[in-house]
Amino acid sequence: MRAMVLEKQGGPLKLINLEKPSPKEGEVLLKVVACGICRTDLHIMDGELKLEKLPIILGHQIVGIIESLGKKANRFKVGIRVGGPWLGKSCGHCKYCISERENLCDEAIFTGYSRNGGFAEYVTLDENYLFPIPSHYKDAEAAPLLCAGFIGYRALKMVGNGKKIGFYGFGSAAHLLAQLLRYQKRELYAFTREKDVVGQNFARKLGAKWAGSSTTKSPEILDGAIIFAPVGELIPIALENVAKGGKVVSAGIHMSDIPSFPYHLLWGEKCICSVANLTRKDGEEFLKIAEKAKIETYIQKYPLEKANEALHDLRKGKFVGSAVLIP
Repeated sequence: MRAMVLEKQGGPLKLINLEKPSPKEGEVLLKVVACGICRTDLHIMDGELKLEKLPIILGHQIVGIIESLGKKANRFKVGIRVGGPWLGKSCGHCKYCISERENLCDEAIFTGYSRNGGFAEYVTLDENYLFPIPSHYKDAEAAPLLCAGFIGYRALKMVGNGKKIGFYGFGSAAHLLAQLLRYQKRELYAFTREKDVVGQNFARKLGAKWAGSSTTKSPEILDGAIIFAPVGELIPIALENVAKGGKVVSAGIHMSDIPSFPYHLLWGEKCICSVANLTRKDGEEFLKIAEKAKIETYIQKYPLEKANEALHDLRKGKFVGSAVLIP
């Protein structure tokens, strides 16, 4: 099979021919038909997230067709289309796993990080951490649901049921959740980089009541805010725009240092919290509500061998919505 392989952090991915993997016990072999690109892939490639395994195949928004089954794998049949997300496996017996918080498991395995991912023509994954894909989504359209959707949905649950919600950064996850807020008849205030006119217009197109620069004071006091951009300086800015009792949720796996800020920005029972990974329950809930809300994914397709170009374009903000690799 062909795969785009990261051999050294800081370096580009290399197109390499590898032997097709074989599924182990409880695993399935997927023929990858689409794989979304996530900012986490950039953090890994840039060395902002420490790797224990090199070389590694990135990619954790995988849509694939089951080609073969490992021993004791009986949850799906050959030929079924499924999705493989970031959470690839957890121990199943720790205090987090038995309380439906397997996203916090200390022994968790993450696809495209601690095991090979979907920037390839084939991948093996644990059958218990896969999701059937709703039939009305095409392959490439479904890919962003598996991380941008799942983890974004977890962040939205954390921020609460307030009416006025701020998004800082308007990329892959935000463009999906904007549609969910519209379905829920809530108000979205989208904050982007100062000169990102394209991103601001995109937010308005998807239902944002207001869109503008991240450094601008919000036109309304917010009930909560989600930080999608990996920029620590946005935390105190968001706190200033959030009402008493509101939450500021950091949805990324990596963020630059948060600067010191005066206590009065936090006072009034405001909260700052982070989202760590996803649970299977998050995925099941989101896929159901995505169908009801008729959430569309806006995608930019790239062939597998153009993975480096896609990652560069993501870094530079050259597209709206999500990038998806097609093997």
